[in-house]
Amino acid sequence: MLDPALCQRPASQWLTLKSMISNWLTTPTLVVLPLLVLVFLPWMIPRLRWKRFWSGLGSVLLVMYWISSFPLTIAVEKKGLMAFIPPDPGTTTDAIVVLGRGKEFRDSRVNVAAELWESHRAPLIFASGSGDGTEIVEELKARGIPDNALDEEHCSQTTKENALFTASILQPRGVNRILLVTDPPHMLRSLLTFRRLGFEVIPHLSPIPQYLTPTKTAMLMFYEYMGLVSYGLKGELIPSQLARQENPPLAKLAN
Repeated sequence: MLDPALCQRPASQWLTLKSMISNWLTTPTLVVLPLLVLVFLPWMIPRLRWKRFWSGLGSVLLVMYWISSFPLTIAVEKKGLMAFIPPDPGTTTDAIVVLGRGKEFRDSRVNVAAELWESHRAPLIFASGSGDGTEIVEELKARGIPDNALDEEHCSQTTKENALFTASILQPRGVNRILLVTDPPHMLRSLLTFRRLGFEVIPHLSPIPQYLTPTKTAMLMFYEYMGLVSYGLKGELIPSQLARQENPPLAKLAN
């Protein structure tokens, strides 16, 4: 069992800031209009220095924002994130671990997890994520998956916490090999993070919703590249010396 206090924490300042930036960048009007001002306003201020610099910077940022949502750009970024993900060999595992990603992604994850369980790939489905763990389990119950084949944690706010909290619950039960279910952009960071804690991970992709706008899809790719850099610099993709303990010390792991 996790400490209930972990589920009652307010969202971190970084997650709040990330949400604000995401909402801003995925609303084209809020990005394009300020950049157009940056392009043209310097030429309307007679004594302003560095007019060419500010106008040029605005032009470059405007072009970059425009190109970022091109299908070709998204395809190249996605291929880079997928290049090192091994295929699912179809072998059985100890558990299917489903990572939450918000309501937009939930239905596809539920469908994939249910199909894997019905194919006898694992006896247990474990859902992980604040605002998703309980909801995924409820949807799986509605699909006819029995209660004794379902478990969840709804406290984790980050990919690192997904892995930490899942390990603290499942590893004492002898769960070693897992089928990890998440979307293609998120898979590489998730795979490396769960491996760090001693899991043998078989990745199984859940599709990105087709109705997701190109801008939002491009933002997913951007965050994952930034996440890989951040986790890598902090050493959070390197196998941990605390991995695979019978009773993982959650407080120590979280440091």
